[in-house]
Formats: sequence, C-alpha cells, structure tokens
Amino acid sequence: MKQGDVTKPARGTVRDVAAATGVSIATVSRVLNGRGNVARETRELVERALVQLGGTGPRPRGPGRPSGGPVFVRCPYLLTDYFGVIVSAVAEALDLHGRAMVLNAGEAAQQTPVLTRLPHRPGLAGAVLILPPEPAEELAALRLRQFPFVIVDPRVPPPRDTLAVSAAHAAGARALTTHLTGLGHRRIGVVAGPDEWLASDARLAGHTTALAGAGVLPDPALIRHVEPTVAWGRHAAGELLDRPAPPTAIVGFNDKTAVGALQAAAERGLRVPADLSVAGFDDIDLSRATSPMLTTVRQPLAELGRMAVSLLVRVLERHELEALHVELATELVVRESTGRVRG
Repeated sequence: MKQGDVTKPARGTVRDVAAATGVSIATVSRVLNGRGNVARETRELVERALVQLGGTGPRPRGPGRPSGGPVFVRCPYLLTDYFGVIVSAVAEALDLHGRAMVLNAGEAAQQTPVLTRLPHRPGLAGAVLILPPEPAEELAALRLRQFPFVIVDPRVPPPRDTLAVSAAHAAGARALTTHLTGLGHRRIGVVAGPDEWLASDARLAGHTTALAGAGVLPDPALIRHVEPTVAWGRHAAGELLDRPAPPTAIVGFNDKTAVGALQAAAERGLRVPADLSVAGFDDIDLSRATSPMLTTVRQPLAELGRMAVSLLVRVLERHELEALHVELATELVVRESTGRVRG
C-alpha cells in the first residue's frame, strides 16, 4: 500500500468503523484521508471509533500538506534552563534544514486548546510537541487527522505508531541508585515527579531494579510524588527526614527537587554528604551551582531537540522510519553531594 493511500486501520477496517458509527464508508474514508468536507462532530465520532477499534489511522502526513512550511513547536512551560535548552536546539536544527519555527510557549499556553486546531492552520508542515499536557486521546486524534508530529519526552504513553523521542529514564535512575547502594545506602528516599508522568514511572522502575540488585525491597513510605520545583522538593524531603527512621540518601528525580532536599538537610543541621547523600536528575546548570555540587544524571537535552527535528524532517521527506520511539542514553555524573553511608 502506498504511503498516503489509506484504506483501513491496522485492525478496525473502514467498514467496521462505519458500522460502529452509523456513517457511510465514504465519510470514514474522507476522515482518514484528511478531507475537509466532513462536519466536526462526525469527524470526532469517527476518530473516537478508530481509537477504540485499535486502528492506527493514516500515515503521519496527509495528502496536500505543504512539506516545506514552518514547523509548530509547542512547549507550554517556562523556557528555563531545561525546556529552554530543548527549544533552542529545535530552533537551531530547523534553521539548518532551512525551516521556520512557529513557537507556542509559556505556562499560559497550557490552557489553550491547540492540537485540534493544528490540522486547520494553513501552511504548517508539522509539529514538535515537548512534554505535551494533552491526554493520549487528543494526540491519537491529531495523528488520525494525518498531521505529522514528534513528541519530545511524552508525559503519557504515546499512541500507537506515533513518533517520540525521550531519554533513557529507567537506565539513568538505575545507574544512580546503583551508585548509592554501592556506597552502602539501603534506606533511600525518593522525591519523584507527578505519578501520572511516564518519566516518573520509568525512573521509579529503574530505582526499584537497582534496589533489588542490592537485595533491598522498596519502601513506599520513602517515596513522595511532587511537582518538580525547589519548594516542593524541600517540603517532600523534610517529610522524609522527619520520619523516625529517616533515609541516609535522598534522590530527587529532578535537580530542582534535589536542591530542595539540600535546603531541607541544612535546616535540620545535616551535613551533605557526611550525614546525608543527595542526588538529582537532569544535570541542568543549577546542579553545578550548589555547595556541594550535585551528583546527578545527565539528560541529553539538546540532542532530544535535534533528534526530534531529524525524525520530523525524515517523515516530511517521506522516508520510511522503523524506530518510532527513540531513547537517548543518559550519563551518571558523580560529584560531591554523595558519599559513603555513616557507620
């Protein structure tokens, strides 16, 4: 079957979708092929049925979309030293490919319904979506409308056959906790990100694997799920340190929460790393501005942005892609904030 010649999803056929929705086969075909002469309510009905029936829908690029137009980059967060690095790398990579960028950024952008409008914006070639806050159903609907996009660091499991690039979160967390258990730590507190985030799940899985390798059962009482900020890290670490049997090490699955853990330790008169080891994740500039400097896991933030552009450009140029979800290696960076457990 030629790319762009869509006759059926992977499992649910056009006939199945038509029967499930009560619309004609011709209407289902128009939705699959991105035709505009379908009522919005009917289009959404067909798209929901496609997702429920397990259909993967059309290829990432529909007929007639301009492959040389600008790329929409959505990063609905403050462009700090984390997101700013990714967006800068995306912009530089797009410029190297001779493509313009339309930027949608800032926390206020989280409240704007963007994805449903993208296929109808004239001239756009595709999109790079950085940690998109939208649910998987909206991402699946966007893909079914044949709009090409790449997700950077998915917040939720991406829909089938969706391009995505992320860091090897589980491997990075496993290396970090293995480093701590090698220093003799067995009671390790974790200040994790929100529990509905895919990265949080992967990092906890890596942490648990490393504990098992040291013969330690994970203790749910030593885990806190918070927003990745210094203030929340300080609060969560304080709760852990005030326990009757406090941890000898705390891992923040974000450098900012780890800085909060340093603050909580200082407030309790604990020396780092003599009394408490503290480690982070990301290796942003902040991790090298603390005293002591943070042991952390380096994410290839700039390469995440460059890889996303590379994948998108290959799709726009109609190259075949075998690897749809690319994981980039992380690196353990050992600094002065971790040491051997006392006694």
